[in-house]
Amino acid sequence: MHALNRLTFGPRPGDLEQVMAMGVDRWIELQLNPEKIDDSALNDRLEALRTLRMSPKELAENFPDPQEINQVKNGKKAMPSDPARRAVYQVQLARQEEKKERKKEEGKSALAAATPAKMSATADGSAMAGNAAADAGVDDAAASGARGNENSMASAAPPARLSPEEEKQARLREERLYSDLEIQQEIGQLPSIPPDQRFKKVLSMSPEGQVAFADTLKGGKGQEYLEGLNPRQKEILIAMNNPGSVITGELTQAKLLRAIYSQRQLEEVMTDFWFNHFNVFVDKGLDRMLLTSYERDVIRPHALGKFEDLLVATAKSPAMLYYLDNYLSVGPDSAQALGLPPHPGAYAGRYPARPNANKRKSGLNENYGRELLELHTLSVNGGYTQRDVTEVSKVFTGWTIDKPAQGGSFKFDPHMHEPGPKFVLGHKIKPKGEGEGLELLHRLATSPQTAHFISLKLAERFVSDDPPPALVDRMSKTFLKKKGDIRQVLETLFHAPEFWNDASYRAKVKTPLEFVASAIRATGADVEDAGPLANQLRNMGMPLYGAQPPTGYSMKAETWVSSSSLLNRMNFALALTAGKIRGVKVDTARLSATNSTQPEATATLSTLEASLVAGGVSKQTHDSITAQMEAKNNPPRKADNKAAPHKPDAAARPPDVNTIAGLLLGSPEFQRR
Repeated sequence: MHALNRLTFGPRPGDLEQVMAMGVDRWIELQLNPEKIDDSALNDRLEALRTLRMSPKELAENFPDPQEINQVKNGKKAMPSDPARRAVYQVQLARQEEKKERKKEEGKSALAAATPAKMSATADGSAMAGNAAADAGVDDAAASGARGNENSMASAAPPARLSPEEEKQARLREERLYSDLEIQQEIGQLPSIPPDQRFKKVLSMSPEGQVAFADTLKGGKGQEYLEGLNPRQKEILIAMNNPGSVITGELTQAKLLRAIYSQRQLEEVMTDFWFNHFNVFVDKGLDRMLLTSYERDVIRPHALGKFEDLLVATAKSPAMLYYLDNYLSVGPDSAQALGLPPHPGAYAGRYPARPNANKRKSGLNENYGRELLELHTLSVNGGYTQRDVTEVSKVFTGWTIDKPAQGGSFKFDPHMHEPGPKFVLGHKIKPKGEGEGLELLHRLATSPQTAHFISLKLAERFVSDDPPPALVDRMSKTFLKKKGDIRQVLETLFHAPEFWNDASYRAKVKTPLEFVASAIRATGADVEDAGPLANQLRNMGMPLYGAQPPTGYSMKAETWVSSSSLLNRMNFALALTAGKIRGVKVDTARLSATNSTQPEATATLSTLEASLVAGGVSKQTHDSITAQMEAKNNPPRKADNKAAPHKPDAAARPPDVNTIAGLLLGSPEFQRR
């Protein structure tokens, strides 16, 4: 049970028996070699998520961001010929025009509101006449009477005629009103149309109609319009409302489905671990379309491989280069900073010295240099200085992205690279362009400080928030001896007595992702749509791919243990077992495994304890849930309820399986792994 809690996202019904039959050591060895495990069932679930298989370039073309839309608007790119893709662009362009017109109307309204006020202050003839009469000594009452007569005459005058322009605008408003009513009727009929016809109907709508339809899908609403559509049709309609949400939505769904259903559980745990270690924030501009490839092509293939390979892959990843702005970093004395023309065939250091030739601001960016040392390799206590950060940043000038807005790939640009030698941690790095970065990454990957830091983080994930130093030291030695082989380091960890020590059992508090995934796995729930689960994680403070700082999410208990967070978890657990999470089906009656129509609540509780919280719950938790069920079944009687209808005794009523299961998932024991 301890192995299942640590190497997976939580045991499923039957997992414990399977591991015991196989043997724990053999099971761990199999998890360390995921290529030997058949995961076709998971792949079938992921098949509908088409964006997972797209390149960044394909994502940029199919799900355009505002920059891509503006390219089409300004005639720099052609409108797609495919009707479905064209509809996505048309809605975004129409919304831009709507926004522009709305601003124009707001400006006119503000001007119209200001004009009468100005006129009333300066052109009120009656007020001026009254003031003049008063100044001339005329009786106030007479002046007031004169003003009254003028006002009466004014009110009796016929209404002013509308100008031609005002009449035109009035007709347009009336036409728009009728058009809106027709569009709403057309949209309201869509759910009753067969899926293929419904999709074609939306594509044939006017731009105004398509905008109105897209608005019905905001905030995840309008699911009835998506029923029965094939994956591509669903993507197109969702993209009409928000193109970027298709990419992030499918990415988050895939992460949850992998955590819940993959047979290669350790690979998923390690993919999550390394993504968090080399964190990239999904909502930073172009990273929305780069993150799918980052996890698929950079993190996952190296999750159990060599650390140096992973380090180099992240350093060259467009997602990381964009997230930490290194793709913009220019050496202070590079050819670009000195205003020299590009020299494609040369690397930095071969340009002629022209120190005063139109020198511009350097543009050196230290974000990646700092995070590489502090978070990716040596740690904050790794013995480096600010000068080392600056020198490392110079090493990585010229590591950029070819056509980033189009989902481009890594490119080394010698025109941006800082010439000359660099001095990092007391070591001289000779000028050799891109090779400087590769040399530095090798030195960092093989450093004893890096070995200790990575070993410590792995021990914190798999053992405890404060792991034994002796264990970390042994893992560090394996790291150095096996040249950063992550699989070998994990073998040292999983066979260490400290890992199996009684003090390690249930010593780790689950993160929200681990809690949600383990709750689904424990109940054997069927997830038809993982989107609502991603929303639940957002409510718990852990939106997937949503950690903005490069530190990623904390894996320690102090971050996730508070009264509000535990309440959110309990509310989720009760909603899950009550069948109130859209897209997720739970058969709690099957979990209770009882054949009686009116079983005792205590028997049901004991059965659910064994199936949901394998390893048992404390007497305090058991008694607490029992007391809550008794209080629910036997509410206090009112003094005047003699006429109330008779209710069966609590012992005669079937137990509330859903509530019992929810309380167990929210228990302290289930919160730990």
